[in-house]
Amino acid sequence: VLDANGRSIPFKALYREQKAIVVFVRNFLCYTCKEYVEDLAKVPKAFLHEGNVRLIVIGQSSYHHIKPFCSLTGYTHEMYVDPQREIYKTLGMKRGEGNSVSVRSPHVKSNMLLGSIRSMWRAMTGPAFDFQGDPAQQGGALILGPGNEVHFLHLDKNRLDHVPINTVLQLAGVKTVNFTNKPQILDI
Repeated sequence: VLDANGRSIPFKALYREQKAIVVFVRNFLCYTCKEYVEDLAKVPKAFLHEGNVRLIVIGQSSYHHIKPFCSLTGYTHEMYVDPQREIYKTLGMKRGEGNSVSVRSPHVKSNMLLGSIRSMWRAMTGPAFDFQGDPAQQGGALILGPGNEVHFLHLDKNRLDHVPINTVLQLAGVKTVNFTNKPQILDI
């Protein structure tokens, strides 16, 4: 994978010493990915530190798109890219929309039409009408490490098939986050 400065880092180095939640996104212009990463940005660093877990997002564009995408989403955790999609292929992540079962990511707020229009607008107003990755590529989520241990693997079937973030946090031993703006009732 490449970091925001174009430095190459072996994928295994991301989870060799510490457990890591690794989220693969479709592409940086995808509205569902943008909204999912906006919610990932709400995970406090303190929660990850307490759980001794890294939170990593991997895209499949050029590394030049990392900083603008982080700025757009407010994401301050680790982000890398796999521009040749080697890891996506190795993990067997799908290309194309799978079954159109009515799976609905709790992290996607836009409807398909409005979200698609926003994505297209970002592509057209970007530097070179760049889709920032293969638009047909699907993503997924893993919990890996330390070492070669695989704790969890989910390969997205379509653009809305994200694992709820709190599910992944719980499975990794990290405190969950209130993603709604509604106050939570703790005790009655």
